Amino acid sequence: MNMPRMSKRDKEEWNFFLDEHGRISYNEQCRQCERDCKQSFRAIIVCCPEYNSKRRKK
Repeated sequence: MNMPRMSKRDKEEWNFFLDEHGRISYNEQCRQCERDCKQSFRAIIVCCPEYNSKRRKK
């Protein structure tokens, strides 16, 4: 079972999300989220309106 390759245009578009193996990788926090507003593993998440931390003070 071979994985389809990305075209050059797709690679340029997804460059910020691609890891060293050429696969799309998301932030650890976003990986567990069920929403489709995923962020790259390279980004530092400052604020996510959908994320509720258990340590957050009310």
